[in-house]
Amino acid sequence: MDWNKRQVVMYLSGIVCFSFGAKFFIDSRLGVDPLDVLIIGLANHLHLTIGIASGLVAIGFLAVWSAWNRRYPPIMPFFTTFLVGNLIDLWILLEIETYTTLVLDPVPMLLTGLMMAACGSSLIIMSGIGIRIMDLVAITMIKKWHWSFFAAKMSLEIFLCGSGWLLGGPVGYATIAFLVIVGPLIQPYMWANAKFLQLPNHGLNEKETA
Repeated sequence: MDWNKRQVVMYLSGIVCFSFGAKFFIDSRLGVDPLDVLIIGLANHLHLTIGIASGLVAIGFLAVWSAWNRRYPPIMPFFTTFLVGNLIDLWILLEIETYTTLVLDPVPMLLTGLMMAACGSSLIIMSGIGIRIMDLVAITMIKKWHWSFFAAKMSLEIFLCGSGWLLGGPVGYATIAFLVIVGPLIQPYMWANAKFLQLPNHGLNEKETA
């Protein structure tokens, strides 16, 4: 693990930012993101718990990545999922919604959560440490098919949303907002992080994000 301090700070900052974004997204009560559409649809269809369904989806993505790259799957994406999930549990335990709901109505809370999720994703990707499982597959699509990050990310989100909907998962206003806002915003966030904060991109080089 040859990581420098800046990479670790970027990674942990991204984890915290994404976890807050997810909590805001949940507290808006306007729907779920495309990944959760698939997880809930799979859980309902196969009569599984959300935890087991989430694990199956994660294993499925890593299996696709492993077969495509002919390598053993990395461990850190699981660690990223673990950290984000536990931080969300911490925000729930601390009942931060008691304060955030006093300041933000549902729609502004949703938009804030979406922007924080996009910012957090960009930092996690740029750190090159524990990229989220979906983004790991998206990067492989970029390298194998020479797609832009936007095209790869959006195609995955639409696949998750469509397949989850077919399995009976809930699709709402927030799901559409996630598709429209988070995917397109990650690439501009990465550009801004590099341009204004002088942060190196260890996950994707400039050509791959174009």
